[in-house]
Amino acid sequence: MAAISAQDVKKLRDLTGAGFADCKKALVDADGDFDKAIRLLREKGAAAAERRAGRTTSEGLIHSYIHDHRIGVMVELSCETDFVARNQTFRDLANDVAIHIACAYPAPARWVRREDVPEDVIRDETDLIRAQLAQDPKSANKPPAVVDRIVSGKLDRFLSERVLVEQPYALDDSKKLRVQDRILEAAQAIKENIQVRRFIRFERGEQI
Repeated sequence: MAAISAQDVKKLRDLTGAGFADCKKALVDADGDFDKAIRLLREKGAAAAERRAGRTTSEGLIHSYIHDHRIGVMVELSCETDFVARNQTFRDLANDVAIHIACAYPAPARWVRREDVPEDVIRDETDLIRAQLAQDPKSANKPPAVVDRIVSGKLDRFLSERVLVEQPYALDDSKKLRVQDRILEAAQAIKENIQVRRFIRFERGEQI
């Protein structure tokens, strides 16, 4: 078993924001492997967040972010208590989410969660994908079941690129985190249910 030093625990805390005891246990369970320890902490945080998901989030804040006088974002981040709404970790999260939205990575987010996507949008996108496949000679002789799987895969990719919490987190250099992972990290540190309630993004000169 690898020796776990206080410096190792501190490094993991800096990376994840998790508590000292949780970080030490994760490193022990992962035999000193940082990537595995981070995965264990995220899984634990996701499970804890799922248990908290039913709690009412009636408090929170509205945060604004302006980039280069060209892009503006407003995001409403909700939590359970007014105390947490004043917490710096919570405010930092709101700012990070707003910056991500401004980055429009990999595309401008349009909805917070997948269940927010209107049925007519899903239907129109599905029809568009099928029309594109019908014009592709490579798809001409594919069985219907195969075409259905292709359509499902392309639709899933479209939604994952436009649903905020499923987007790759723009401020993560490793490109391994989603926006939801960033939210779960903060929720784990704060021990409250945290949700993005709504957002809006403006870009100078865009058509209204």
